[in-house]
Amino acid sequence: MDRDLKLQQLVNTQNWSVVIIGGGINGVATWRDLALQGVDALLVEQNDYCSGTSAASSHMVHGGIRYLENGEFRLVNEAVNERNRLLQNAPHAVKPLPTTIPIFTKLSGLLNAPLKFLGLLDKPSERGTLVIKIGIMLYEWYARGTNTMPKHTLRNNAQSLAAFPALNPEVTHTATYYDAMMPSPERICIDLIRDMDAHPNALAFNYMAATASDGQAITLTDTLTGQTYAVTPQVVINAAGPWIDFANDRLGTPTKFIGGTKGSHLVLDHPELRAAIGDNEFFFENHDGRIVLIYPLYDRVMIGTSDIAIDNPDDAVTTDAEIDYFMEMTAKVFPNIKISREDIVFQFSGVRPLPASDAKSTGQISRDHQIKTIDANADTAFPILNLIGGKWTTFRAFAEQSADAALKLLGLPRKLSTQDHPIGGGQNYPLDPESWAVRVARETGIQNARASILFERYGTVGASVAKTEATNTTPVVDAPDYTHGEIHWLVQNEQCQHLDDILLRRTMLGMLGQTTAAMLQDLAAIMQPLRGWTTAETQAEIVRTTELLHRKHGVVL
Repeated sequence: MDRDLKLQQLVNTQNWSVVIIGGGINGVATWRDLALQGVDALLVEQNDYCSGTSAASSHMVHGGIRYLENGEFRLVNEAVNERNRLLQNAPHAVKPLPTTIPIFTKLSGLLNAPLKFLGLLDKPSERGTLVIKIGIMLYEWYARGTNTMPKHTLRNNAQSLAAFPALNPEVTHTATYYDAMMPSPERICIDLIRDMDAHPNALAFNYMAATASDGQAITLTDTLTGQTYAVTPQVVINAAGPWIDFANDRLGTPTKFIGGTKGSHLVLDHPELRAAIGDNEFFFENHDGRIVLIYPLYDRVMIGTSDIAIDNPDDAVTTDAEIDYFMEMTAKVFPNIKISREDIVFQFSGVRPLPASDAKSTGQISRDHQIKTIDANADTAFPILNLIGGKWTTFRAFAEQSADAALKLLGLPRKLSTQDHPIGGGQNYPLDPESWAVRVARETGIQNARASILFERYGTVGASVAKTEATNTTPVVDAPDYTHGEIHWLVQNEQCQHLDDILLRRTMLGMLGQTTAAMLQDLAAIMQPLRGWTTAETQAEIVRTTELLHRKHGVVL
C-alpha cells in the first residue's frame, strides 16, 4: 500500500484495538497474527523493519542444543518444532544446515548441568564426546514428531580429518547434526509485512516512532517528515526489543525489564576458509566456554558471536577486541588457515533483549521468552504487554502467545492458528522449481536462469518480481546479479524509504561486502523518482548511507 494512502488511513483512524511498538520479527509476527484474527492492529517502527536486533542474528534457525545444559527443556522443545515448521512454511528462506561440532576431549563436561543447577558453576568445563553425543540424541528426540532431516553422524579423528582436511588434528571426534539456516533473515520479516500490507485490519509503518503519551493517546512521529499523529489504543504491545525500557519511558511508564547482551559477527571474503567448512556450519566451544560459530554465507564466511553486557543498544558496534577474539577463535579449529582484518568485508553487532538478571555470566541468562504486563491504572488507560527475550526460531510461537494475551484482554477468541500458514514466497511452493522457472520465463520474457535466481531469492513471489524486471533488465552497476527492474519492484512493494533499506535488508549486497560507491550512485538514481527525492536529497541519501556503512559495519567506500 502507498505510504500516503496509509498516512491518510492513520489520520482517519485514531482508535485502535492494539498498537504494537517495534518492527522487529517479534513485533511483526504478532501484528500479523492479530490481523489474521480480525483484530485491527497498528504497528510502528522508528527505523526500518528488522533493522535492530532482528538484523544482527547468527542466521541460524535452531533449537538451541546448548540450552539443554541450562535446563531450558521447554524452550528447546518449542524451538526444534518451530524450526521444522519454518522449513515447511518458508522453504524459500529457510534451508537445512549440517552443523558440525569439533570435539577435543572424550569425557569432559559430565557435571556441567548438575553443577549449574546447584549454582556452583559459572562457566562450563569443556564438553567432551559423551556429553555432546547425549545432547544431540536428546535434541533429536524432541524433534521426533515433525523432523524430516537426517540423523547425526559421529566421526573419530581419522574420519574427521578425512572429511575436513584443514581441521585441527587434535580433535578426538566431530559430530554433525542438522539444524537450519536463514541466509537472509530480513527477507522473512519483510515477507510477513508484505503478506499483510493490504489486509483490512492491519496497518504498519516503518520510520514512525512512538514518542510520547498523555496516558490516553500515544503520539506518533513520522521520522521522514516530522509530522505527528495521535492514536488511542485499547492494548499496547511493546516489542521494542532491547529498547523496551526506552519505549516505556516515553509512554510514561518507566521499567527496568531488559539486561541486554551484545553479539557481534564478521563476514569474511576468504575462499580457503570457505572451502574448508564446505556446506557445514562449525559450532563449537571456545577456550573461554563461549559457544561460537563459523558459518557458510553464500560464498562468504560469517564468524561470531560475542556475548557482552551493554546498557544502550544504540552503542552496539563491533570492537577491535571482538575482532581479535574471532580471529583467535577460528585458529582453534583451523590452525593453519590464516585470517586477517583485510579479509573482513562486513561486520555487524546487535543486542539481545534478555531479561534483567543477576546471573554470574551472560551465558547463564535464559534465552526463553516471556511477557511482562503493565496493567492499566489511573495514569495510563491501556495495559502494556512487554515482549521480553525471544529467538528468531521461535518468533511464530512467541507471536501466538502474545496475540493470545492481547485477545484475552480484548475479550476476543482466536479464529485460526498460524502453525501451518505459509510465509511470503513459501505460498504455493512448487515441487519442481525448474518447471516453475520455465513457466515464469515464458510468461514474462526473462531468461530461465534469471527466473531461477528470482525464485531462489523470493520463492513464488519471484513471479511478481519477474514481471517488473522484464520492463528494465539493465544490470545494477557493480552488481550484475541485480537489475534495475528488480530494485524498482523492491522499492515499490516493500516500503523502502532509505538507500540502506535496499542494501542491508531487501538484498544481501551490503552484508556480502559487494557495495561500491558507483553502486550507491546507481541505486540512488533508481530510487530518486520513485521516492520523489530532489537532487540534493538524493546526494544526502548517498552520504548518509556511506557514513552508516562505515560507522556500523566497518565498510569504507
